[in-house]
Amino acid sequence: MAQWIRVAALADCPAGAALETVVEDRIVAIFNVDGELFALDGICPHQGGPLGCGALQDKIITCPWHGWQFNVATGDHQAATTLKHPRYPVIVQDGDVMVDLDSAGTA
Repeated sequence: MAQWIRVAALADCPAGAALETVVEDRIVAIFNVDGELFALDGICPHQGGPLGCGALQDKIITCPWHGWQFNVATGDHQAATTLKHPRYPVIVQDGDVMVDLDSAGTA
């Protein structure tokens, strides 16, 4: 069963923006692509870079440290087809962005 946790106000993540937030003991990156929200684990698997501080273009986030790129909708790495980054389900409820941390990878 989903356990939704508030991570941000929708106003804090306008279209085209990326947002990094700490939820419980995890860093979560929220991405707004043309009004559709996505959430990934906020730590790049390469060397721990902050994905929520990266450059977002369409559905591709680029890690600011070393340029690793992920599709925010699928978690797919853009060069290594076998590498998939953990995703979280996202909903908006009463102006709040909510994620289900218990369902990582199943979004």
